[in-house]
Order: sequence, then C-alpha cells, then structure tokens
Amino acid sequence: MSVPMAPAELYHHGLRLLLEKDIPGWVDLWDEEGVMEFPFAPPGWPERLEGRQSVADYMRHYPDHIDLHGFPDVTIHQTTAPETIVVEMRAVGRLVATDSPFDMTYIAVVTVHDGRITSYRDYWNPLTVQQPGVDFLGGHR
Repeated sequence: MSVPMAPAELYHHGLRLLLEKDIPGWVDLWDEEGVMEFPFAPPGWPERLEGRQSVADYMRHYPDHIDLHGFPDVTIHQTTAPETIVVEMRAVGRLVATDSPFDMTYIAVVTVHDGRITSYRDYWNPLTVQQPGVDFLGGHR
C-alpha cells in the first residue's frame, strides 16, 4: 500500500499534469466530494463547484482555451493545519482563440485528505477576464 502524497507534493504533481494537458489525470487528484470555490469570481463565472464531476466538467475544455507554458513563480506555504497549504503562483501561456499571452496570478488555499483534494479555494485575478475580448474558457463557464 502506497503512502498518499503530502499536500505540497500533490499540488506540484497537479501542476505537471496541467502542463501535460492531462485534465483527467488532474481531476483524478480530487476527492469524490471535493469542493472548488472561486471567492473572487466576477458575475457570470461559477463561485462554487461541488464534487469531482463538477470540477471535471468545468476543466474539460481548459486546454482548448489556454495553452499553459509554465508556472514560473510557485511558493507553497505550510499552515498550522498539516493537510492545508496556501499557494502563491503565476501561470503563463497563451489564449488559444486569440493567440495572445496568458499571464495570471493566483492564491489558492488547498486541503488534501488521504492523498485527494477535498477543498480548493482559488483566488484567481478577476481583472484578467475583464479586459475586452478575453473569455479564456470560451463560454464554458
């Protein structure tokens, strides 16, 4: 029986899967009842996804809209709760539809239990999608 990955290790593994455009693999890191929240979601964007299937539906077309090139800045902070980490990061790539640069900053609060993500609060920068012509999920919000 293998030991479940620690939260920071699991998070880094998830970033590698996203760079490989392995969305099913990334979704497999989630607990069946995992919850993803977007506290800074602008109007028209989801604020909460409940369950692995909802996360999968939300992320399914991600590579069709964003071609991720890397995560040049990733800092993971341990918290006093061993299963919870706070992540500061930046993702860069290009928007597929317009071939324009994609550069987003995030802060995420992630909780992992038994090697699966149970809670992911994604404080992504809503100003990015308020620029004219930017809809990086192609209407699949």
